[in-house]
Amino acid sequence: MNISKIANTLEGSEIIKIAGEINELKKQGHQIANLTIGDFDSNIFPIPLKLTENIMEAYRMNQTNYPPAEGVASLRESISSFIKTNFGLDYSPKQIQVSGGSRPLIYGLFMSLIDPGDKVVYPTPSWNNNHYCRFTSAIDVPVLTSADNNFMPNAADIKPHLKGATLLALCSPLNPTGTMFSKMDLEEICDLVIEENKSRPADEKPLYIMYDQIYSQLTFGGQIHYDPVTLRPELKERVIYIDGISKCLAATGVRVGWAFGPEHIMSKMKTIIGHVGAWSPKPEQVATGQFLDQTDDWNEFLESFKEKIQKSLDTLYQGVMKLKSDGFAVNAIQPMGAIYLTIQIDYLGKTTPGGQLLKTSSDLVFYLINEAGVGLVPFSAFSADPGMNWFRASVGGCSLEDIEEMIPRLREALSKLR
Repeated sequence: MNISKIANTLEGSEIIKIAGEINELKKQGHQIANLTIGDFDSNIFPIPLKLTENIMEAYRMNQTNYPPAEGVASLRESISSFIKTNFGLDYSPKQIQVSGGSRPLIYGLFMSLIDPGDKVVYPTPSWNNNHYCRFTSAIDVPVLTSADNNFMPNAADIKPHLKGATLLALCSPLNPTGTMFSKMDLEEICDLVIEENKSRPADEKPLYIMYDQIYSQLTFGGQIHYDPVTLRPELKERVIYIDGISKCLAATGVRVGWAFGPEHIMSKMKTIIGHVGAWSPKPEQVATGQFLDQTDDWNEFLESFKEKIQKSLDTLYQGVMKLKSDGFAVNAIQPMGAIYLTIQIDYLGKTTPGGQLLKTSSDLVFYLINEAGVGLVPFSAFSADPGMNWFRASVGGCSLEDIEEMIPRLREALSKLR
């Protein structure tokens, strides 16, 4: 067919395929614990009431025309204050770019930095970096990580791949694992980037870090979120942060995300986002800026929200670990952040009661959907090998009761495999 080379290389989301199977079974009346989509059931996890009121008031005040391409000024001023208060980072409104969630920001960043043939280094599993590489005809360099380091990359993993690279894409807390960088690991990676940039001639494009911290407000068990510029201030001109309210306020549909970093890069991202019209709706921008300034309301919501998320994650983790203690070939990494639990289900090569050999992680996923009423996402959906027996479980779309009721069904379904 006469379509572009890029279009020919793009693949649909494996997560959406799995979700489609789940939705079809739900229509038929099946009970499914949907742990697939990195989203929230808004009836279980509604956005803050004050944010809702702010949005409604913005519409009543007719804030419905085009927003500025870089984002509403009052919102960017509020973000600047928020960044200073929460991370100790000093970025002016001119160094902040707003868009309709974080995806256009990542796209705008790739388009601003990457030329065809440039190298982009990213850990695997990780979310969507492979697709953005295809959009920009980059050479993608996935770096395999392991459970030994909670699927987070360290300096030894990354060092062999940085020579000549343009972008190092990092995320913490990480989607899909919910795990986080230790201070030492991130410091050592930052030092590698500093060293690599010092080695380059003046006419060579520098190495940048994209640091996705969209889950930074959702940390548990005393875990501390670290970021590159706080640890190594000399990297400030080489780091672009991705952030927003989608996850920390359960506001995925409100579509307010922001990036902050060097002003000359933000200005290019502004142009790209403006040309594709990927703005955040103006009423939502105005309302979010107000809510960022309503510190007591923000803190009250976040405390309650995190408590509910952590309870769901802990319940799921404890259920999996009880199966492990009872002799099932499963494991999990203790929750650290985000809304995800990393689960190992080591049953590839087994045969179902119907005689199907489970060759890949996707085979196991669809078996568990139909037999256990539980939907998981294999790490193969995040650039990992199809034979990897680790899975992402997202608790945002399930009630605590759904999770509690799912564990016995999982036990029974695994017991049937031979």
